[in-house]
Amino acid sequence: MMWKSNKKDYFNAKIYKLIVLLNTLSKILKFIVFKCLWNIVEACNLILNIQMRVCKHRSTDMTLQLIIEKIYIMWSNMRRRVVSLLSLNEKNAFNNVMHSKLLHDMKKRKVSRLLLKFVKNFLKDQRIMIIIDDYIIMKHSVNVNISQDSLLSLILYLFYNANLLEACNNIKLKTNFINFMNDINILIYEEFIKRNCRVFNEIYDRCEQWSKTHDIKFLMTKHKLIHFTRTSKWFNMKVDVKLTRHQINSKSNIRVLKVQLNFKLK
Repeated sequence: MMWKSNKKDYFNAKIYKLIVLLNTLSKILKFIVFKCLWNIVEACNLILNIQMRVCKHRSTDMTLQLIIEKIYIMWSNMRRRVVSLLSLNEKNAFNNVMHSKLLHDMKKRKVSRLLLKFVKNFLKDQRIMIIIDDYIIMKHSVNVNISQDSLLSLILYLFYNANLLEACNNIKLKTNFINFMNDINILIYEEFIKRNCRVFNEIYDRCEQWSKTHDIKFLMTKHKLIHFTRTSKWFNMKVDVKLTRHQINSKSNIRVLKVQLNFKLK
């Protein structure tokens, strides 16, 4: 067990983190399965291109670059056009993954039975042993949905999230989804901000339908809204959106993946 640095109060249990040490063979086996899964994903295009992380060329920097490029492309078609971005965050996403849903979503994307069997065994009957100085606590079974300690866990969550993005990426509604693990960014482009906000409501309803079937909740306090335009004098930039009784106020600057963006991208 280790503590996080630069904290004021070390009597708070939340500032400590548990380090789980796995045997070497387990790490090697999980990496082999990860490579097999990723080769299938790349070869068969099983996971959407708008999902980031896990592999080469799909980093935080590329996610931001993709968001900015999409905004400029949307602007280029028409000068008097506004691009609205709603940033969502899934609460405790990895801890709430339902094993049955995950395996179903992987099977839907034609992952082989052998890999499905390994994943099923990987997720169940996990045990932990705590050692404090010379005192050893007996092994206990733990209920872990998906840990965040390996590449295998990350790619499994991409499968879990794929249905959400597939359902909400809609050409007719002029929506674009860009996903970086449990951070989801929705882009909508139109000539009217109010129309964008109405579409956000429709898309968010779909997100909530998915969240109920997959036991994932969205963290309202981390939702962010911004309207990008080069001609702000033509628009009411203070139009907000109401999502399930929660008002999300539009901002002129927001942080996306720890980078500050303003409404003119300057």
